[in-house]
Amino acid sequence: MPALGSAEKPLRVAIVGAGPSGFYAADALFKSAIEVTVDCFDRLATPFGLLRGGVAPDHQKMKSVGAYYDRVATTNSHRFRFFGNVAVGIDITIDELRQYYDAVIVSVGAQSDRRLGVPGEDLTGSHSATEFVGWYNGHPDFQQCQFDLKADSVAVVGQGNVAIDVTRILAKPIAELRKTDIPESILNKLENASIKHIHLIGRRGPVQSAFTELEIKELGEIPNCRVVINAADMILNPSSEAELADPANTKAKKNMAVLEHYNGGGANSGEKTIYIRFLESPVEILGDNFVTGLKVEKNRLTGEPGSQKAVGTGEFETIPCGLVFKSIGYKGVPLPGLPFDEASGKIPNQKGAVVENGQPVPGLFVAGWIKRGPKGVLGTNKPCSTETVQTLIEQLNNLSPAEIRSESAVIELLNAKQIRFVTYEDWQKIDAIEKEKGAILNKPREKFTSTAEILNELGVSHGVS
Repeated sequence: MPALGSAEKPLRVAIVGAGPSGFYAADALFKSAIEVTVDCFDRLATPFGLLRGGVAPDHQKMKSVGAYYDRVATTNSHRFRFFGNVAVGIDITIDELRQYYDAVIVSVGAQSDRRLGVPGEDLTGSHSATEFVGWYNGHPDFQQCQFDLKADSVAVVGQGNVAIDVTRILAKPIAELRKTDIPESILNKLENASIKHIHLIGRRGPVQSAFTELEIKELGEIPNCRVVINAADMILNPSSEAELADPANTKAKKNMAVLEHYNGGGANSGEKTIYIRFLESPVEILGDNFVTGLKVEKNRLTGEPGSQKAVGTGEFETIPCGLVFKSIGYKGVPLPGLPFDEASGKIPNQKGAVVENGQPVPGLFVAGWIKRGPKGVLGTNKPCSTETVQTLIEQLNNLSPAEIRSESAVIELLNAKQIRFVTYEDWQKIDAIEKEKGAILNKPREKFTSTAEILNELGVSHGVS
């Protein structure tokens, strides 16, 4: 009997999620010594996950990694297939996939936001940053969202990458945003926005800030926008001074050098102002039906250098605002047919091998945020996915070969279920159309913002288009 992974019996792998971690996993499989075929499933009609729907539209250089993912698909077209618009867990179950594939790698990311847990969090005008980011990136899930861009003042809670992205998009002149791939319909709404004041709020101090030098420096480079920090927030306690003095803490040193430029006054001048606020925690979102303000408590830091915690002082302030964006982290959601740890928001695993009741589940693997939690940048997914593939190969002899091995069987199943799936060739057509439309508008691309639009453009019926 031919060995699994041999030329006579190639390993058949399903990857659930066509984002960066999914493509890095496919790449690692193709670069391995085994013979393998990969089918990649995604509930969206388009591939690349957060690269398309999450990376800031004014950071087009970051999006260039999409060419790498495209090469993974196209140079391996004889052994790679994309099944877009197929929701695993709904359209096809994990158990069904296990009948057709020797191994399944789940790389679905962290799809929900952590809540503040304060009164008023569900008022109209209180949103997760994910909603806003998805909206301005043209993500189909968020095109029905409504944001009161006529508000004069906005509070952004959190100081990580996404919070900085939200702040920058709100602050940038429309002429700058028109150079990006933000859809025209959304650009028109941003053009009519009335936002003048943006409060960027962090619970700890400047030394502990989550952003990086480049991100915070970009805020000071926005035309017609002033960046301000309260001088009192830059006064460090002894533990923070010790953290800053640590030769290894180069990130904090670089951040502080930029922040000092804004300290007590600001950079630039203009009709918009970004207030970078440290040592504050939201305690209530104010308003009856609509957001009218954010109540924050001033914090102090306690503890040893490197492990300081923010503790409330009992001193409160109200920030008048009509919008609140919450950006304090993400959390994974359960996928039917797989174990899930609610506390961590991850699928339990050992180096990528799914674990249930303390034992590895043969043939099931995870990669990306659902494996390690929502941390790291796009490139962090590469070693993460490579580790998972290495674990899979080490367990090759323990895998149970798929019951149904015909390459056409999955297509027949999706056809029988009347699932209108999108192939990688279909995506290439959509990609070309978006770029052509974008070129007319002097922008990278003009995105389709709904799955229905894409399917109509393709004329996709059941199965192969």
